[in-house]
Amino acid sequence: MSDRIFITGGASGLGHEIALRWARTGARVCIGDLHDVRGAQVEAEIREAGGTALFVHCDVTSSADLQAVAQRLASEWGGVDIVVNNAGVATAGTLEAEPIEQWEWILNINLLGVVRGCQAFAPLLRAQQRGHIVNIASMAGLVHPPGMGSYNASKAAVVAFSETLHLELVNDNIGVSVVCPSFFQTNLVESLRSTDPKAAAGVQKLLNKGRITAAGVADSVFNAVQANQFLVLPHADDRKTFRMKSWLPRRTYLNKMRHLTRKSFPGSPAATVKEA
Repeated sequence: MSDRIFITGGASGLGHEIALRWARTGARVCIGDLHDVRGAQVEAEIREAGGTALFVHCDVTSSADLQAVAQRLASEWGGVDIVVNNAGVATAGTLEAEPIEQWEWILNINLLGVVRGCQAFAPLLRAQQRGHIVNIASMAGLVHPPGMGSYNASKAAVVAFSETLHLELVNDNIGVSVVCPSFFQTNLVESLRSTDPKAAAGVQKLLNKGRITAAGVADSVFNAVQANQFLVLPHADDRKTFRMKSWLPRRTYLNKMRHLTRKSFPGSPAATVKEA
């Protein structure tokens, strides 16, 4: 039996590639997005790739929108097998440069959008006693460069929430994966909000330096669902970085990060970290 999958932010970027990856298996693919024109285009691409397609206008800041999708898929498809909470936006700025409104905006989408998606679909998955939730975080949720405080915090919260969710749902035969890719070339910059030109330029540098494509990350997501893998690090370099953070003394790690990020974020402090 082919999968039934719902993807937020499915009309562009990583969501688009995840939709096509599952479409090639003959899956029923529903994408939710705010962009109706792009959504209709991706809906056609899903069909061309071999899947059954459905586009719904959906805002992840609206619990009602997400609950309506869950009810529709329960009615028309008899349920859903995989839910991908992918929709997200970007911010940049140092502590002084990021207004609190920018923090509220990104947390409402990147974190609470994931929570709303899980709240809307978890009851359906529990009733089925099977399914899988994929939450798209970022390597910025595990390793936190300067000039990206609100973005880092939003993605770190998604990682923490996903671990909690895994423990809450494991006895219901529901898998949870949290995906933490590094920056890769996508349209994330379209959503970038920043009042700090230096920090915004740093984020753009990270996007331009990406060594993996959105399609490559989509392959990692597909494989993780098949393997019921919790933490997904698509980049080999990031797996090394994550081990480095886990194993190195804190002072050594922070000083190394200072050197690694000073070119991308030239305005960040240059002080050496000392143990308290």
